[in-house]
Amino acid sequence: MGVSAVPGSGKTWTLSALAAKLVMEADLDDDQEVLIVTLVNSAVSNFANRVAAFIQERGLLPGIGYRVRTLHGLAHDIVRERPGLVGLSDEFSIVDERISEDILKEAALAWVRANPDVADDFLAPDLEGYRAQRVREEQWPERVVSIAGALIKQAKDLQMTPSTLRYMLDNFSEPLPLLEMGCAVYTDYQRALAYRGAVDFDDLIRLALQALRLDPVFLARLRHRWPYVLEDEAQDSSRLQELILKELVGSEGGWVRVGDPNQAIYETFTTASPEYLRSFLREPGVSAQALPNSGRSTQSIINLANYLIEWTMDAHPVEDLRDALGEPYIRPAPPGDPQPNPEDDPSQIRFIARRFSPEAEVATMTKSVAQWVTEHPEATVAILVPRNNRGFEVANALKQEKVPYIELLRSSPSTRETAGALGNVLAYLADPVSARKLATTYRVWQRDARGDEERREEMGRVAKLVSRCPRVEDFVWPRVGRDWLEELEDTEQWSPELQEHLLVFRELVRRWQGSTALPIDQLVLTVAQDLFRDAADLAIAHKLALVLRQAADSHPDRRLPELTEELAIVARNERRFLGLASEDNDLNPDAYPGTVIVTTMHKAKGLEWDKVYLMSANDYDFPSAMAQDQFISEPWYIRNKLNLEAEALAQLKALEESPDLFDYDEGTPTFLARLDYAAERLRLLYVGITRARKALSVTWNTGRRGTAQPAVPFIALETWWEERMPPQADAAEGSE
Repeated sequence: MGVSAVPGSGKTWTLSALAAKLVMEADLDDDQEVLIVTLVNSAVSNFANRVAAFIQERGLLPGIGYRVRTLHGLAHDIVRERPGLVGLSDEFSIVDERISEDILKEAALAWVRANPDVADDFLAPDLEGYRAQRVREEQWPERVVSIAGALIKQAKDLQMTPSTLRYMLDNFSEPLPLLEMGCAVYTDYQRALAYRGAVDFDDLIRLALQALRLDPVFLARLRHRWPYVLEDEAQDSSRLQELILKELVGSEGGWVRVGDPNQAIYETFTTASPEYLRSFLREPGVSAQALPNSGRSTQSIINLANYLIEWTMDAHPVEDLRDALGEPYIRPAPPGDPQPNPEDDPSQIRFIARRFSPEAEVATMTKSVAQWVTEHPEATVAILVPRNNRGFEVANALKQEKVPYIELLRSSPSTRETAGALGNVLAYLADPVSARKLATTYRVWQRDARGDEERREEMGRVAKLVSRCPRVEDFVWPRVGRDWLEELEDTEQWSPELQEHLLVFRELVRRWQGSTALPIDQLVLTVAQDLFRDAADLAIAHKLALVLRQAADSHPDRRLPELTEELAIVARNERRFLGLASEDNDLNPDAYPGTVIVTTMHKAKGLEWDKVYLMSANDYDFPSAMAQDQFISEPWYIRNKLNLEAEALAQLKALEESPDLFDYDEGTPTFLARLDYAAERLRLLYVGITRARKALSVTWNTGRRGTAQPAVPFIALETWWEERMPPQADAAEGSE
């Protein structure tokens, strides 16, 4: 069965209810389970809790008869049960995304150093002198990392090993420099994993499918174990995910796939595609159903979302994009539904057509949301942006205006704060003669004082005093006649209370310095035990300790300063760390009324708020494959505006499908990638609109170069809406 579920249709509730019904009524054997496969870690606990609640309502014990897994979790279960089938030892490990990125970068940069002239084949011919040299040294290596990463991911999705790719290239008549580069990096990348006795997450999925196909007895046992497979977010399935689940289900199993092709927004970043679900729904013998009713939003917001679908299918100026969105249209909840639609107020939908600079857009939205939160303290509100960097700008503006907010960007605020605290302490331990870093460590130790103005002022005064210590060792490890605390007695700042306070701090610093000989994870946990009382902070510290331990194991040459930088990266929100990202936090917006949630439209999927602000609806962040549109994947320094990632992947697919009929035309993959990206951005806009329950404001900006224009769908929606609404002032949201 395949189910198309519109936003707010209650697909999680429906799938959970179905799972509970199967557990209670399907006459499962003691060794059988209903398997639920979902997209992200946070959804695992959500499903498990919902299914448990349904089962408890019937007076039965929860936790028996069902299993909830992400695809990676399922693949891990399969491979871990029979690692020998796929050539792994029982002790194999899994590298997280951070280590995987590090290995990839090292392999790619080594290739760049060994092949310095290859860049000339791809750089724009008008690049000369200093500009060309700078691109070769800075931009080109980053591009190689990106190309190689995309190619490796696609190769694993196609079940191609480095040796398989090498064989194909050796037997092909024409030179393919992009694939030669990718193959070399892929080979070194896999060699580095093998050296560690490890696999990455893409390997897990590839090897899981391999294990299922290699041992029919093993496969039969798993099919018996999971006679029913319920798949959530099926619109984001990859080719391998579909193949794995198809193998598990077989010809007689029960497979229910629930998703919404209109909400497929991860295609650009993964090997996923909504076409897999669409094709499944069209297969003979598949019962295709729809969940079209939604009680989430007002009728006006439903009308707006439906018009975006209609306009896309019938009137998008690029005909190749008219299948980016499709039916079903959203229908309001029927009479008597337990979740009725909110009362409609068309005036709460605003398209702000004013020509904002990026800075002005942030300032105006900050002013508007500050006023709205004051007037609606009981309601929920979010500002949704297309990219993380834009979210940081919004969060900083809210902070300056003292508007309460939570931002869900690369990692959670609590994670970054914990990482920052630990990182500051370790930075001092790596440079123990720095009075400035010692003062920062003192502030970290006393950070609980920040909420009390009097204590905060005292903390600042003492920290300033510590920062002026002429010789740090005279404080931490004093000798006779060289004790900074004794010298303080002759100053106006000294008091018995201060003396006692700094003596406690001294002993703490000594304890930490004495722990620097420990392995990095034990050092982090030692510091954390002294700094944190909250269990959540300690749990995050434990994860961070594991991150640093993995970094140390992967790079034995790294010392404390380099390892400390790993914490700084988390604190600065510069990279997503597995297990520390906001998707691992099961945020409930209704728990934060009167607080602005700042996040990307991607991370907003599955969430909803009373009011939503959609920002940056311009033709750069939401291109439509028009001639004037610019694409972030087409760097200015690459000849002919080629998307080299797309070109490399197209060559790989052509080589894999038919080397004798190598169907590849340079430039065509770049154009097709534009279409794919534009289609995804249409779906992303649809997701953004359908996050709103009662109120929606949409704005655009001119971009950092001042040349961006309103996105084509923004113009279409704004025109359509204004034709149906009487003129109204933009108020704080940008009136002229």
